[in-house]
Amino acid sequence: QQPDVYAPASARQLPVVVFWHGGSWATGDKADYRFVGTALAQHGVVAVLPNYRLHPAVKFPAFIEDATTAVAWVQAHAAQWGGDPQRIVLMGHSAGAHIATFLAYDQAQLRRAGADPAAIRGVIGLSGPYALDPNSDRLRTIFAAPYLHKDWQPVAHVDATAPPTLLVHGAKDDVVNLHHAEKLRNALQRAGVRVETEFYSDAGHTTTVAAFAWVSGSRLPIVEQSVRFIE
Repeated sequence: QQPDVYAPASARQLPVVVFWHGGSWATGDKADYRFVGTALAQHGVVAVLPNYRLHPAVKFPAFIEDATTAVAWVQAHAAQWGGDPQRIVLMGHSAGAHIATFLAYDQAQLRRAGADPAAIRGVIGLSGPYALDPNSDRLRTIFAAPYLHKDWQPVAHVDATAPPTLLVHGAKDDVVNLHHAEKLRNALQRAGVRVETEFYSDAGHTTTVAAFAWVSGSRLPIVEQSVRFIE
């Protein structure tokens, strides 16, 4: 199944964002996030929204492998929609933010799929579980032996080669605690990687992605912040 592409009219050499949806690795579909692709395209960005296999059909690392394949596909085809294949930003919300940051920091995974890690210029995480410690039966099934925490936690893959990172999170997030973003920020800073954070005191888990929908009523300037970071 090919990703959905949202490109501005007459696009030429524009930055490309690959966005993965959330849903605890078990629910969701790229079609539900048209509002993200549309918002990014309206701001002069080529947006690509892939799907990935979900639990219970698969568990870690199958969805990471699907996402890696999507990045390689985007690099091969970006120019067809006016995107620059050497200016790609990975982005996601919740479980999608886990996927985006995991790929941005585990560059060997990209190389194995034939993708060029040097083309990944940045990563944006919205409300992501970067220091995931499975705390439910379903999560303990998705993230299970023979893999360990260090295998699936994006924070464990950070080193000096990580791309610049923007982390957006709500302090009132009762699904993914703010400490995930704080831990990732600290790891990036220790590695000497440029990291920007925007922690909203009154925002919840879905607020960070709802800001991309013009009908949401959200006044948080997350779209503009993301576009500035991308540019």
